[in-house]
Amino acid sequence: MKNTFTLLLLVLIAISAKAQNGSDMKTFGSTQVAPQPFMFSVNTLTANAPAWSVNYASSYGERATGPFGYDGMDHQLAIKGYLGNRFTFYANTALGFARNGSVNSSQQAEVLHDFVGGTQTHGARFGLGLGVNRDFTNVAAIFSRVTASVDLASWRLGGNLRFEKAFDKARDGIDLVTSVGFQHRITGPFFAGVEAVGEDLEGFWEADEAEGGAKLLVGPSINMTPNNSRFSFSVCGGPVFYATRSTVISSTAIRDVGTLASQNGYTIRAMVSFNLR
Repeated sequence: MKNTFTLLLLVLIAISAKAQNGSDMKTFGSTQVAPQPFMFSVNTLTANAPAWSVNYASSYGERATGPFGYDGMDHQLAIKGYLGNRFTFYANTALGFARNGSVNSSQQAEVLHDFVGGTQTHGARFGLGLGVNRDFTNVAAIFSRVTASVDLASWRLGGNLRFEKAFDKARDGIDLVTSVGFQHRITGPFFAGVEAVGEDLEGFWEADEAEGGAKLLVGPSINMTPNNSRFSFSVCGGPVFYATRSTVISSTAIRDVGTLASQNGYTIRAMVSFNLR
C-alpha cells in the first residue's frame, strides 16, 4: 500500500515538472482552477472556475466502510458545475466491491450556494448546501452542508460541516461529519498539504453514540491542475481510527469515513477531473 501511494506521488511530481518546464507555462495567477482540490471536502465554484467537470475517483480501504467500498475498492463518477448566481451543483454515483465479495451502490445529489463571497476565485467564500443520498446499505437520507474556503495565490484552505438525517431508526437522529483541508503550492500547479475528517463527532459527548464512536482520518493531500490542460489530479489517504468508543455496537451506516465494528483501518483515494469547457 505504501508503494502504491509513493508511485502516485512520483507520477504527480513528474507531470508537474513537465508542465512547469513547458514554454507556455503561466504564472500562478492565471493557473487553471481545480474543480475539486480536496478529496473529503466539497468546495463551491465561481464564475471564474471551470463551468462543468466530470470526476472519476477510485479508492481502496482495509477495515474501512463508506464510499471506500466496505473494506474493499469502490469507483465513483461525479459531475460538478456552476449554475450561475453563486450556485453549485454536485452529484455522484458509486459502485463498491467489498472484500467479502458483495457489490453495492450509492447515489448523492446536492445544490450549494455561496452567501459570502463567491464572485471571485481568490478570497474567502462561505456557503450552504442541501442534498439527498442513498448509501451502500440502501438507507436514504437528507443532509445540509456548510462550506467555507479561502483561496489565495500560494495556498488554499477548505472545509465542510455536514448534518445528515438518515431514515433509519437504528441510526442517530442527526449525524455530523466535519472535514478540513489545507494545501500549499509547492511548484507551479502542484499543491500538497493535509486533510482531516471527523465522523460521528457526537461520540465525544455521547457515550451511547449509535455508530460506535467518533472516528477520524488524517492524511496527506495532493492536487495538481496543469496549465492549458482540462485535467486535474488529486490523491489523499491515511489511517481511519476511533477517537472514542461507544457502548453501542457499531451499525453498518455508510458515510465518508468509518471502520468495521470496532477496528481501525486505512484508506487511499485518487481522483481525476476533466473540465468539460
